[in-house]
Amino acid sequence: MYKVDSVTMQVIRYAMEQIADEMGYSLMRMSRSTIVKEIMDFACAILDRDGNTVAQAQCQPMMLYSLEMTARKMMEMYPEDYFHDGDVIVSNDPYLGGQHIMDVQFFSPVIHDGKLFGFVADIAHQLDMGGSVPGGVAGGLTEIYQEGLRLSLLKLYDRGEEDRQLFTVIANNIRLPERTLGDFKAQAAATFVGVRRVKEILARYGADTVTAAVQKLMDYSESRMRQGLRDLPDGSYMGIDYVDNDGHSDEPVRIQVNLHKKGDSINIDFDGTSKQVRGNINSPIACTLGAAYYALIGVVDPHMPVNAGSYRPISISAEPGLLTNPLPPSAVTARSQTATKIVEAVLKAIAPVAPDRVCAGSHGQASTCAFIGTDPETGKGFAYVEIQGGGSGARADKDGPDGQDIHLGRFMNTPVEAAELEFPIMIERYEFLPDTGGAGKFRGGLALKKDIRFLADVTFTRYTDRQEFSPQGLFGGKEGARGRLVLNPGAPDEERLKSKGVEPLKSGDTLSIRLPGSGGYGNPLERDLEALQQDVINGKVSLESARNDYLVVFRSDFTIDEAATAELRG
Repeated sequence: MYKVDSVTMQVIRYAMEQIADEMGYSLMRMSRSTIVKEIMDFACAILDRDGNTVAQAQCQPMMLYSLEMTARKMMEMYPEDYFHDGDVIVSNDPYLGGQHIMDVQFFSPVIHDGKLFGFVADIAHQLDMGGSVPGGVAGGLTEIYQEGLRLSLLKLYDRGEEDRQLFTVIANNIRLPERTLGDFKAQAAATFVGVRRVKEILARYGADTVTAAVQKLMDYSESRMRQGLRDLPDGSYMGIDYVDNDGHSDEPVRIQVNLHKKGDSINIDFDGTSKQVRGNINSPIACTLGAAYYALIGVVDPHMPVNAGSYRPISISAEPGLLTNPLPPSAVTARSQTATKIVEAVLKAIAPVAPDRVCAGSHGQASTCAFIGTDPETGKGFAYVEIQGGGSGARADKDGPDGQDIHLGRFMNTPVEAAELEFPIMIERYEFLPDTGGAGKFRGGLALKKDIRFLADVTFTRYTDRQEFSPQGLFGGKEGARGRLVLNPGAPDEERLKSKGVEPLKSGDTLSIRLPGSGGYGNPLERDLEALQQDVINGKVSLESARNDYLVVFRSDFTIDEAATAELRG
């Protein structure tokens, strides 16, 4: 019998985290779609028998709380004897703790000595789940029924055997069954990897020791969170951000986050936030909670082990019917546009009392695009899903990273070679956009531009944002640039497309995806001149921006004209 001390707790903690990571890498290697194997749009976790998060993989933060919330719903629906070795329960219902229809959750029970210890789980973005729009990522849909096939905690595997009838039902309702069901099987296999590894830990240490260590670990995370909160001043703080529109109308949509911090606890409410909207930017409650938890943990103590104990000092309320807690059958596919703004609003709210722990406004949106068509060479259908990175906000002591995905998503870049090898496309340009990072003592990160030429007719579906509201600067830093989508740039038929929607593109068309930048931090006149000179030399800041935003004049050889600069600064 092992003694459950701090050393044993940490050994078991790292073992569980390693298992979650192994699940993630197994899923990535087995997947058939670039959205999983390249972009890594998935998450993995280990949960206890009550659905509490024990450990999570180092991948996509936005999805993780969904696994915990859905697991608790599952335990309410089914008795313990419903679960057996080899079972896999599947769900993608946003109103049972899910994200959106495209993100499918898999849960496998861990049975040890005839008793339920807990679950291993993963969630991954699928290429297509049916619905009215190919690829499922179109903005502007108005009902959950339009968004795809909803699976609500169904047993896809029973004691290790596939439910062939359920597989058939799913296959008959989606456009790319071979790819999608291949990823389903990869997700299931990843959970089996996790179950096997957790059982090895239980066999080595004993269920009682592991259970006690897990409880000690959660208590430790709670104590870290409470100590971090005690270090912040008490008070009420407010942050506001906007989604450009809901994809159905052109009206901006408001997100207001109110923080009420007292002692070692904090309450968050969303009073002042817009009501749920007709378009599909509504954020299911699991997404809302996950975004708020993520932002606070990042500010309060980003180095703590993140598990269910981390959430205990945080209470969050969102009135049913708000944008941040919609009622069915509201559409939710583009919910990430709202979730990212929740993170931005939390950072804005807390910036005055924790200026060294926050960053300026990032590109703050999920640029999710799908291109669905038939490959003219093979005659087979394809779905190319692209998630682009923009600028990341400047910080109190350094510039913002260039070309990063949202910190809430942490998606990876899809290599040009991987995309061109698999799909009938050509990437004409892939580059940083100068002057998209807001000026400041520390500069905001630059946005990316990707120009894609299509070699087949495609249906283009997407939801993007930050084309009407700029990423905000902090403490005197300037705003970052807005994004845009341009069809056939430089051609006679050049056209700017809406940020959210669906439309056909022809073979030979070129789409230019131009992401937003990010805000600067601090007064631009305090920027180190050598750092600015390097930005100009590297093409990150133009001569015009150096003059207009930083009041610095450069000669044609990129040396600083000190006399002209002094006169300009006057």
